[in-house]
Amino acid sequence: MFKKLTVRDLTMISLFTALICISSYIRIDLTAVPITAQTLAVMLAGSVLNTKQAALSLFTYLLLGAIGAPIFAGGTAGLPIILGKTGGYLIGFLVGAVVISLIKGKKSGLIRLGLANIIGGIVVINLFGSIWLNYITGMGMVKTFLVGVLPYIPGDLIKAAAATVIAGRLNKYLRYNNSQSV
Repeated sequence: MFKKLTVRDLTMISLFTALICISSYIRIDLTAVPITAQTLAVMLAGSVLNTKQAALSLFTYLLLGAIGAPIFAGGTAGLPIILGKTGGYLIGFLVGAVVISLIKGKKSGLIRLGLANIIGGIVVINLFGSIWLNYITGMGMVKTFLVGVLPYIPGDLIKAAAATVIAGRLNKYLRYNNSQSV
């Protein structure tokens, strides 16, 4: 029923979990939600990993942060962060990476990969984040959008473009090496 994880699976999951953890320390505070490099790392995870690997990588990240590892934006940690105003974005990371991986498929071109990053990495993450931010703060969806989504769209589009180009090159390299190692 369930396929066992290989050493390669575990390595990829671990590498992308570490990348997401490290990217949380690159932070700029604008409004209620900080700008971090995490969305870029999440987009890369979804763009490079298969769906199972992406889900496990993001689940591991969330679990580590929930139990106290200081890996959320700016070195924060704990369940209160997940339950706080940025928690929807964190849960959106998991769903977004899975959506990206599902949309990109097995052998996707740059256009499909770019579309996957926009849908999963921008729309899904911001949808989860803004709904939760509105629920926690009660500021209304229009104000939540203006504060928690709109200021981040230009940067998110740049991150989506960067993730698309990087993942496109990385996927070609990984496919080539997989065919050589058989």
